[in-house]
Amino acid sequence: MRVLVIGRTGQIATELLPRLAAAGHAAEALEPPGFDMTDPAQVAAAFDRFRPETVVNCAAYTAVDKAEDDRALAFAVNATGPRLLGEAAARAGVPVLHYSTDYVFDGTKDTPYTEADPPDPVGAYGASKLAGELLLHNAQPRSVTLRTAWVCSPHGGNFVKTMLRFGKERPELRVVADQHGAPTFAADLAEAAVTLLPRLVAAPAGDPVFGITHLTGTPWTTWHGFAEAIFAGAARRGQAAPKVTAITTADYPTKARRPANSRLDCTRAATVLGIPPKDWREGLERCLDALMKESTP
Repeated sequence: MRVLVIGRTGQIATELLPRLAAAGHAAEALEPPGFDMTDPAQVAAAFDRFRPETVVNCAAYTAVDKAEDDRALAFAVNATGPRLLGEAAARAGVPVLHYSTDYVFDGTKDTPYTEADPPDPVGAYGASKLAGELLLHNAQPRSVTLRTAWVCSPHGGNFVKTMLRFGKERPELRVVADQHGAPTFAADLAEAAVTLLPRLVAAPAGDPVFGITHLTGTPWTTWHGFAEAIFAGAARRGQAAPKVTAITTADYPTKARRPANSRLDCTRAATVLGIPPKDWREGLERCLDALMKESTP
């Protein structure tokens, strides 16, 4: 199967590409500066050259705070890009797998969000990602959007790597304890994609596999709880752990508002897609093993 992957060095793409190869698929991965997903001509040329059987969009503008001042770029990458991919995919008759975010919700609900809950983003990042969902599915109904949250891996910038770095520099870390969600490891999202893609290629329009589906890790925790788990794992591997002090969101103001509730109900992923959420604690162990191996002289 020929898979066009948008993004090459991000967390999900880095985990996805070797898994596609191992499964016997031919993947073409494109990203700036050699490829601009917001340029219709470049998108069309990529489809003409590679002739994919399916597309996975791993690219996104994810600088949540910077998006408040750079809305144009956030919307170009997160909304215009998916629209152009959807239009090209529809012309080629191929499905799209796309990743989105818990930030499409305002985070005020008391229970986990389902796919039926109306989105209500409160910042530019979430608004741009919501626009991308809508534009993609309008252009190519044979698309799947996986909404996820708190993505981590041994690659790129993420909470695990930030905590480990700060933990070596500071005796105490103050971490927010009133934002709830579930860490999700990029490796699990990549494995979900490899599982899904053959089904997407074979599925006709209207198949229930298409649409928006929530997929995060399990169980739920807080950023503070996640930090404590990171340092407990690091301590088991011989790294000194700092004191982790719980604080509130109000104690750590940011330019863009973060959802207090990022819990996503993943029932549809398990029942319709056949992909139950993975335990993030197992993903954390694998991530720490990889990071500690890299740091060993």
